[in-house]
Amino acid sequence: MKAIRSITVFSGLVILVYAFGFIFHSPFSTNLWPWPDGQLSYLFVGSILAAVSIAALWIGWTGEFAALPAGSLNIFVIAITSAYFMFQFGAREHENKYSLYGIIYFLMAVISIAAFLWSRRLDLGDSRPMPGLVRVSFGIFIVSLFLSGGALVMNLPVFPWKLDPKSSVIFGCIFLGDAFYFLYGLFYPRWHHALGQLLSFLVYDLVLIIPFLMLFKTVKPEYWFNLVGYVSVLIYSGAIAVYYLFINSETRFKL
Repeated sequence: MKAIRSITVFSGLVILVYAFGFIFHSPFSTNLWPWPDGQLSYLFVGSILAAVSIAALWIGWTGEFAALPAGSLNIFVIAITSAYFMFQFGAREHENKYSLYGIIYFLMAVISIAAFLWSRRLDLGDSRPMPGLVRVSFGIFIVSLFLSGGALVMNLPVFPWKLDPKSSVIFGCIFLGDAFYFLYGLFYPRWHHALGQLLSFLVYDLVLIIPFLMLFKTVKPEYWFNLVGYVSVLIYSGAIAVYYLFINSETRFKL
């Protein structure tokens, strides 16, 4: 188990490096994206990778692998839906590059479902119940993510800027996967099935909140309500995460 913990921590650090690469638009990261995209889209990808990395680092550091199923299910849904899109798009465009991405995503799906099946048999070291407000919030997040994810897959405007249609589909897959991340916690309402999600959401919020607040100066009128809605979610989720991770005495985060 010590070796698995070390691998998990190392993986989290590698993901974090690439997260910073996307956040600061470094070519070593952005060149991995299947097509050229805008700075805000790269920022979003970086925020997702940062969220994944903090969850991996927490699980690897504490050895609480019984909390891994939710994250594994999240990655599986993202990977399998993205793989399907890449295979479809590659076949339509007759571009082997996109089919290669499809293969990579499919392999990620296989690894993540294997991690899910292994980790769900483990017992949580912490059996504290999930606080009621967190459960309610998870329900709100799940509905929002399913609706937003479905809209993005159909190329409907959700983000406060115009997305590349292909990126819109991938971002929709990410939102759908994130919905399952919270859904697992809702079905198994233990605190450690919420801690990783809240840590991830907090890091995601911290990456996006300042750039999105600054975006109010330049956002196009047709995207203004999208920006207000997005920022509202960031503020609410951030407040929930800060309170339960660092303030509430019953759930305060400890390494």
